Amino acid sequence: MSEILVIGHRNPDTDAICSAIAYAEFKRRTGTKNVIAARCGETNERIDFVLRTFGVPAPQFVADVSPRVRDVMQSNVISVPPRTSVVEALATMDQRNIRVLPVLDSERRCLGLLSVFKASKFFFPAPNRIFDSRRILSSVRALARTLGAKMICAFEPDRDEDLVLMVAAMKAASFAARLPNYAPEKLVVVVGDREDIQRLAIEGRVRVVVVTGGLEVPDELYHLARRNEVTLMISPHDSATTAMLSRASIPVERLLREDFLRFRDEERLADIQQMAAASQFQAFPVEDEDRRVVGILSKSDFLKPVARKLILVDHNELTQAVQGADQLEILEVIDHHRLGAFSTAQPILFRNEPVGSTCTIVADGYLRYGVDLPASIAGLLLAGIVTDTLNLTSPTSTQRDAEILAWLEQKSGVKAAEFTERVFSSGSVLVSLPPEKAITADCKEYVENGHRFSVAQIEELGFTTFWKRADGVRAALDRYREEHELVFSALFITDVVQQTSLLLVSGTPQFVKSIAYPEVVPGVFQMEGVVSRKKQLLPYLTSQLRQMPP
Repeated sequence: MSEILVIGHRNPDTDAICSAIAYAEFKRRTGTKNVIAARCGETNERIDFVLRTFGVPAPQFVADVSPRVRDVMQSNVISVPPRTSVVEALATMDQRNIRVLPVLDSERRCLGLLSVFKASKFFFPAPNRIFDSRRILSSVRALARTLGAKMICAFEPDRDEDLVLMVAAMKAASFAARLPNYAPEKLVVVVGDREDIQRLAIEGRVRVVVVTGGLEVPDELYHLARRNEVTLMISPHDSATTAMLSRASIPVERLLREDFLRFRDEERLADIQQMAAASQFQAFPVEDEDRRVVGILSKSDFLKPVARKLILVDHNELTQAVQGADQLEILEVIDHHRLGAFSTAQPILFRNEPVGSTCTIVADGYLRYGVDLPASIAGLLLAGIVTDTLNLTSPTSTQRDAEILAWLEQKSGVKAAEFTERVFSSGSVLVSLPPEKAITADCKEYVENGHRFSVAQIEELGFTTFWKRADGVRAALDRYREEHELVFSALFITDVVQQTSLLLVSGTPQFVKSIAYPEVVPGVFQMEGVVSRKKQLLPYLTSQLRQMPP
């Protein structure tokens, strides 16, 4: 089913989570179906506090949106059980216009594949194996079912056997001379209304006598067959057709390709495409985690467009987007950050405004188009604005933020000033998370002048908590930078009360020395009056990077 995910950046902050929920609701209320709010990172105590306050569940967690096998596979699996005759299986393949047929057991596990190529090799053996064209690998009952024959006398009809076909199109003397050359218990004699040959075969105790043309058998021969334990059946077809169909009574389990290629439904298409392209098969069983077949993937399915689409909120750089975003169609971008390297195959709605919060843009959509705004969604939008603008004290704040915030106060019944105090007192990231998670709770990666770097931000009530944990935080930042092979990793710690920040930098000596702010201790800089990562810190860091060789 087609779905549209409204999703923020990795390591989402309150603005990303709240704008995703609110914009998904906006799209649904304006007529777009199957819109789902999503997130590609964990929430934190502050986000959880906001969601609890307004009684809204967290968005669906989606770590990777890369196209998967399940996105393009055919869920309607055409298959047969192992005891199906080849003639029945081939008829199914012909009716459904397929070249590969999976054979499944009672628990829907794949035993192998039946291919037209494998079946043709059975029916048309190589010249040095011409005798194989007379073998019937089947049970007597399956033979009768394949022929549409009437069994008038049968003995052990369900036993699998390796039989030999003889078409008795000859004189009785010739038949009598040939009969001793074969083991009678393995012989299937196909004969018309030649009672003399019928008698010779029955007296010779062959395994099966098939009388063709729908002709009746005299009572005398019927009783003789019962005494000699010879299976007797009447085929409605002529002798040539009967002989041809007899070999097709073989069960498909005898002709399986057991060295087939199979895939899991959760595998990424990009990971398996080359393997599938190199395979001689045109289709592949798809299994779930319990190895039950849930679909079929054909080579042509790799060309299908994936039904899942994306709307990005609070970011527009693919380095910050959910994994696999570059492989899906992006329908819209709603953001308030700088423009990153981004291109699409066709025009999209791209709304990027220099305001303090993405939630401001989303709320403006409700207001502009007269869309009914529930109090809970209004509360989320308010929370996104006050956390991203520090309740309009950040230099990123604009007059439009203030106007929208006042409107949201009316719609939600919540006072922004009171809520701001509550939300920033709801939990310290540095206290609630270990250092390695604290430094990535709101971390974004960027590329500038060929250099990759990251900037994380933590908002605290004072710096006391940071100084108590500074050594562990510094070590975690060093590890993060090394593991991601970045020019530098920065942690921006903002005191929302005093409106000032500390900048912790792990990077090359050349870059660290380029930071012109006062260095409190090695690698930690005092940034008086700097509180905005987007409008103040990021422009400064990128200007320093431009002075470095690529």
